[in-house]
Amino acid sequence: MNGLISVFRRLEGPQTKGRGKLFWSVFVLALIGAIAYPMFSDGYTVGNTAYFFVWVFIALSLCLIWGYGGALSFGQTAFFGIAGYSYGILTLNFGAAYGFTLVAVLAAVLIAAVVALLLGYFMFFGRIEGVFLGIVTLAVTLMLERFMAQTAGPEWRIGAARLNGFNGMSGMPPITIPWFDGPIVLFADVGLYYLILALVVVVYLGLRILVNSSFGNVIVAIRENPERAEMLGYDIRKYQLVNFVIGAGLAGLSGVLYTAWGQYITPSSMGMTSAALPLIWVAVGGRSDLTSTLVGTLVVLAGFQALTIYGSQYALVVMGLLLVLTVLIAPNGLVLGAMNVIGRLVARAKGGRN
Repeated sequence: MNGLISVFRRLEGPQTKGRGKLFWSVFVLALIGAIAYPMFSDGYTVGNTAYFFVWVFIALSLCLIWGYGGALSFGQTAFFGIAGYSYGILTLNFGAAYGFTLVAVLAAVLIAAVVALLLGYFMFFGRIEGVFLGIVTLAVTLMLERFMAQTAGPEWRIGAARLNGFNGMSGMPPITIPWFDGPIVLFADVGLYYLILALVVVVYLGLRILVNSSFGNVIVAIRENPERAEMLGYDIRKYQLVNFVIGAGLAGLSGVLYTAWGQYITPSSMGMTSAALPLIWVAVGGRSDLTSTLVGTLVVLAGFQALTIYGSQYALVVMGLLLVLTVLIAPNGLVLGAMNVIGRLVARAKGGRN
């Protein structure tokens, strides 16, 4: 019991913004609003909102690796694609009966994590760091995208699953949950929305506990001064590798949910543009805090979709300008800066009442 209490106490700590009754009251109200949202909207809009939530996991993965760990990775979309294609291959070959799609989700995330384990081992134990780590992960991402784009011929198939080159893989079943009265098929509407919302809450709270644990403290210490952390007796390579693998698993979860949401995946999901967008979300939100990353990702995604609908030719240009302005004006993140200002105002108001 005491151990469980100590775990929940780590929901608040030095590595995360937001604490106290006010913060958690706002969190609960936001969650209640998200739960009630489908009751006041149509299935298409709810499914589109679920699409936004899909990308939260890859943003949080980059926040963990880059913001907390200090390792800039362009490889998150590679793990996204590996997991997405793995889900497609598994479900196209074995179907959705008996809850196999749930097994496929777990297996695909695990495959992405194993690939990250192999890649991360050579990077971190090979002492690759700084800009070179970004170059290696970007090279892996672009290499994987180019490879998948040239698999259009009929010979490129794994069992019943054709890779289909730049046209992408399609026709895989959505996530299906076995039930007493028959399986529950989670198409891109209310059912899938609630599943992804639950995963967002669990992952967000779980990461808050992780980064406020001793592991998270060591990761931040490595980011601030790796030599000092190593002199204190920590094998920084192991911590960096574990952090990288966890981040890859979260990126893989985004890839699986994206594939299940749209029942397709293409090599373009691992392209240069796709690799750059999570960097913009995380930078604008504030890479050193989970809450600001979560909020910033949803806000920027909503703006990006609006730009895509009403002026698609300008959407990427505006995203680039937003990144430049963030770096120049608020290098720690616009959302994080706003949260700090609100926190100071609340503290002053409390001090005035006292």
